[in-house]
Amino acid sequence: MNRARFFSLSFALLCFLMTGRDTTAFYPFPPLPPQEQYGNILINRTSEKNKVKSVTFSHWSHRLHYTCRVCHLELEFNMQLNTTEITEEANKAGKFCGACHNDKAVFGHTRDNCEKCHNGDKAYGKEKFAKLADLPKTKYGNKVDWVKALQDGLIKPKNFIYDEARQIAFDRLLELQAENYGIPPAVFPHSLHTQWLDCSNCHPDIFNIKKKTTKHFSMSLCLKGQFCGLCHLRTAFPLNDCKRCHPAMSDSY
Repeated sequence: MNRARFFSLSFALLCFLMTGRDTTAFYPFPPLPPQEQYGNILINRTSEKNKVKSVTFSHWSHRLHYTCRVCHLELEFNMQLNTTEITEEANKAGKFCGACHNDKAVFGHTRDNCEKCHNGDKAYGKEKFAKLADLPKTKYGNKVDWVKALQDGLIKPKNFIYDEARQIAFDRLLELQAENYGIPPAVFPHSLHTQWLDCSNCHPDIFNIKKKTTKHFSMSLCLKGQFCGLCHLRTAFPLNDCKRCHPAMSDSY
């Protein structure tokens, strides 16, 4: 690309950013499901192969009671969907879902409960979403501000189900320069993430813990489900909510 075309495209982009148009017109944000389905996933590593319906899992219904680290650290669920080798035998032995679904804490793995999980329907249980009506609101995703709800004591999810371990207190605030001219830096607050997650959930597999060595970190890759996009596309608040990450961005974006 010659210099003249480069500067022409750069100027066009700057003009676009200054028009006050919604950034969803510029970035290919994936379409959002109904708010009661945001965060719902289908676990289908082997279900349909074994001629049963896939398992519906609702993140919002579980995070009322447990932080993310309970499942993604203590119970050893991988962060990437359908990569954890869950089996019915393991569940019945008290692993994975079976750590809680044991007919003591919550309903267990019995034949009359099968369709509560194996229903293949992301909208299953949507009527229970009404219990979130009094929680703080946001504009996107399931429209619940989970961080504020936790900080205000409106929800009190358990951070451990086994022996309670000492949490690492870390409140460093990172400023990440944006890749496009005219967009202010993104801000990453460790303290708000460690309220829900363990350090090992992000480091070193998702983000290299060494200073400035996470290569190719970009918005385009986040939108493909990498880096922040692993959670902030379908579970944590979606990337559409630009000011949550880029607080200096004007309201006109």
